[in-house]
Amino acid sequence: MDEGITHPDHARRARAALIHQRLIEVYGLPTWRPWLDPVSEVVSTILSQNTNDGNRDLAFNRLRAVLPTWEAVRDAPVELIEDAIRPAGLAPQKAPRIKQALQFITQQRGRLELDFLKEWPVEDARSWLTQINGIGPKTAAIVLLFALGRPAFPVDTHIYRVTRRLGLIDQKLSVEKAHQALEQLLDPAVYYPFHLNVIRLGREVCHARNPRCAICVLQAWCDYFAATGQTDTRAASTT
Repeated sequence: MDEGITHPDHARRARAALIHQRLIEVYGLPTWRPWLDPVSEVVSTILSQNTNDGNRDLAFNRLRAVLPTWEAVRDAPVELIEDAIRPAGLAPQKAPRIKQALQFITQQRGRLELDFLKEWPVEDARSWLTQINGIGPKTAAIVLLFALGRPAFPVDTHIYRVTRRLGLIDQKLSVEKAHQALEQLLDPAVYYPFHLNVIRLGREVCHARNPRCAICVLQAWCDYFAATGQTDTRAASTT
C-alpha cells in the first residue's frame, strides 16, 4: 500500500455510490465516446495545462491549420509550433513539450500512434505515458480514459476540490495520490460519468471561492456544507 493512501472504507464507497446516482438524476448519464485519437489527446492535454477549454481548443485548431499532421508538427521548428499555440498560454514551454512528446512516441514505436496501449494493462500503459516529458498522472489518465476507453480516473482541480469537500478523500491527500485513492474508491465502470458530472458540478456550483452551497444537490453528503461557516483554506490551492 502506498504511504498516505488508505483503502476506502465501506462508508466512503457507499457515499460515492449515492453521489454518483444523484448526479445522474440531475445531469444525466454520460456515455463514453472517443473524443480524440490518443496522439491528438496527448497534444490537446498538454495545451490544456493552466488554461481554459476555449483557449486550448483555439490553440489546437490553429496548430492543425498550420501543420495538418502530427508528423508535420513533430518535424517543424519549435518556433512555428509556439506561434500557432500562443492562445493556450505558456507557448514557450508547451511547444517543446509537444514536439518532444511526438518525437518520443516515434522513437519508441516507429510511428505516431498509441493504439497499442488499448491492449496493455492499465498500470503499464500509465507508466509508459508518464515517461513522456510533460505528461503526469492527470494527462496520462485523460488519454487512457477519454481516447482509449481504459479504466483510469483523471483528477483535475475541480475533481480534487469537490471530492475533498464531499469527504471522499482525505483533506491532506496530495493531488497526485488522489488519482489512486479515487480509483480505489469508485467502480471502474463509473469513472467516465462520475468524472464528467463532478467536473460539471465544480464548474457550475462548487466553485473554489464562494461555492453555491444553497443550490447544491449534494448537500446531504457534503462535509464542507455540514461545516457551516467554515472556510475551505485549500479550495484554490491546486491548479
